[in-house]
Amino acid sequence: MGLKSNLHNLKEKYKGTKMAPAFNALHTFLYLPNETTHNGTHIKVADDLKRTMNTVIMAMIPCLIFGMFNAGYQHFLASGAPVEFLSWDAFYIGLIKVLPLVVVSYGVGLGIEFIFATINNHEVEEGYLVTGMLVPLIVPIDIPLWMLAVAVVFGVVIGKEVFGGTGMNILNPALTIRAFLFFAYPTWMSGDKVWVHGAVERTKEIASGANVDAISGETILGSLAQGHEIHHSIADMFFGFIPGSVGETSTFLILLGGLFLIFTKIGSWRIMLSAVMGALVMGLIFNGVVSSGWITETSKFYTLMSTEFWHHLIIGGFAFGVVFMATDPVTASQTNKGKWIYGFLIGFLSIMIRVFNPAYPEGVMLAILLMNVFAPTIDHYIIQGNVKKRMKRLKVKTA
Repeated sequence: MGLKSNLHNLKEKYKGTKMAPAFNALHTFLYLPNETTHNGTHIKVADDLKRTMNTVIMAMIPCLIFGMFNAGYQHFLASGAPVEFLSWDAFYIGLIKVLPLVVVSYGVGLGIEFIFATINNHEVEEGYLVTGMLVPLIVPIDIPLWMLAVAVVFGVVIGKEVFGGTGMNILNPALTIRAFLFFAYPTWMSGDKVWVHGAVERTKEIASGANVDAISGETILGSLAQGHEIHHSIADMFFGFIPGSVGETSTFLILLGGLFLIFTKIGSWRIMLSAVMGALVMGLIFNGVVSSGWITETSKFYTLMSTEFWHHLIIGGFAFGVVFMATDPVTASQTNKGKWIYGFLIGFLSIMIRVFNPAYPEGVMLAILLMNVFAPTIDHYIIQGNVKKRMKRLKVKTA
């Protein structure tokens, strides 16, 4: 009660000043708002922006925890001293690398939100709560913290605040951050190496005779882009016991998170389903091209093209992007028919970019950002089409 009363006194003291949004944000984060409305028509609902954001975060927490275990597990596996997956040693290694990413993501991102809220004298919005969790799950685990901080500043300012803040942005902020990293620091986002407790390659350590402290290895997509075959089982790829970004390896947990978002009516099942359909269609087309003999094994595209069409769903960041980023209600299509078109094109383009861009075999990021730009256009033509149909029906009735 003492903390609550002190915060209330600070709110009253700074009410109407530039610092009011900061104190209001802190107070409503810790306690429910105590203001009541008295005029007008009001509809009471159980959800608001903060609860919506918290629901999405809860759907991602299993991916975060699993990713910590997997990061440590991959380290010990690659160093020749495998440990049990659910062990403290594996979790500790993942924790000391992933937790700083989460702290920097939230610290810098929310700091920018507070600064803009104070300057513009508006309430601090909760939109970054989800973005702050998404970012550590989709960036390379060994990315320097200063580099992540710069990318977060760019993503929040250019990707959201310049458009007017939460609800006004046309690009997904988390993917804007990843795109900035991809273009500004491409060697860190190539996908041809995955962190394993450090940054020293095995060959260098063997040559120097140093103790094994770090090993770099390829992700599955990076390996396929280099023309190598997959050596992981389907079960390992589905459940996530493979190298990769923290939150993107376990398709199983991502699927559970997607079902949770659908159950809570936050994520659009139309976008998820249509994206899967688009990916399968593109994968089938590539498999058909390979089986027809139009492309030979000497082609640099052969390995990814010949990959079983449904394998694309369980490797790379496709599943994570479709469930947690393509369904962003702000940047996605809003009409039901538009969601089918939007999702299908995301899936279709993701696999196309994945195959034809060996320098960066993960295509879901670019596909979603591209469709973010076209989502308003899709909705526009869907709405105009519906208006024309109604006008025709009206003319028939009045004739």
